[in-house]
Amino acid sequence: MTNPIRLGAQGWNYDAWVGPFYPSGTRSPNYLTTYARAFDTVEVDSTFYAVPPAKTVKGWGERVPEGFRFALKLPQEITHENRLRHSGDLLALFAERARLLGNKLGPVLVQLAPNFGPVELPALAGFLPSLPHDIDFAIEFRQRGWIQDGILALLAEHRVALALTDARWIPRRTMLAAAERPTADFAYLRWMGPNRDLVDYSRVQVDRSRELAAWAAVLPALARRARVYGYVNNHFAGHAPASLRELQQLLGMSVVDPDDLGDQMRLL
Repeated sequence: MTNPIRLGAQGWNYDAWVGPFYPSGTRSPNYLTTYARAFDTVEVDSTFYAVPPAKTVKGWGERVPEGFRFALKLPQEITHENRLRHSGDLLALFAERARLLGNKLGPVLVQLAPNFGPVELPALAGFLPSLPHDIDFAIEFRQRGWIQDGILALLAEHRVALALTDARWIPRRTMLAAAERPTADFAYLRWMGPNRDLVDYSRVQVDRSRELAAWAAVLPALARRARVYGYVNNHFAGHAPASLRELQQLLGMSVVDPDDLGDQMRLL
């Protein structure tokens, strides 16, 4: 049996998407509702900077249909400032807010700092048992030294997914190989791109067809072993919605054309 593959963007609140993706004239309060007509999941970046108010979280859930999933990033106070230590109260508060999404809550991403290296394994080993069991967690390492058998076994013990990231800090071949050994019953992928040079998010500026084809070749096998969540950053090629549509096409998934979003807006 094949598990669902959910693909979305890292965020939705981009004015540059109005025209090429969102219908012309779309106002920012309507971005999320419009986005959810094209994709069934999104990664929320704002939770990285602070635990969101309850009203905000409830508002997200109210603006999307049943079946939609939000992936939230764990606050940087836990990952970067406290470096996974002494964060029990903050983790509990974050989990309480996340649960307000109900069945629209997807995984939570633990994005570690670039300078959080394997020497800090004791902090990781102490942190993983504190994670709530009713929420799915994925962890993103930004040093290659973390990708080893012992660490994968530790993640598997706690049913935490290794975030498979296409970015500059770990070679793609290493991530593709890790995709063959999921450590949880879901997989978490992030297409980041090699740098932050792209500042125009309205159009594709870099051809990433080869990279997407490489991932599309492994995703069906991964989906037979785990639920798949995947998120594209604007910096990957310049315009995340177009990269997502390309990936959907490679996987034989249904694709919503931006022109159809305009038709749906006129029906409302």
